[in-house]
Amino acid sequence: MSIDLAGLSIAQKPELVENLWDDIASHPASVPVADWLKDELSRRKAEYLLDPSAAVTWDEAKESILRGGS
Repeated sequence: MSIDLAGLSIAQKPELVENLWDDIASHPASVPVADWLKDELSRRKAEYLLDPSAAVTWDEAKESILRGGS
C-alpha cells in the first residue's frame, strides 16, 4: 500500500496520523519497546517503591512544566 502524501491536503494529514496512531494503539502488545526504555521504567519503579512520597501527580507535574520546570 502506498499513499501519495503530497496529494493529501494539510487537513487530511493530521487525520492520517491519527488513524495510524489509533491502529498502532489497538495492538499494544505488538509495539516494540527498546531495552533501554524497559530498564529506565524498571529503575523508576524501584525508585518509587523506595520512596513513594517523592512521586508527584500528573497535575503537579503538568503545573511544574507550565511554570517553567522548577
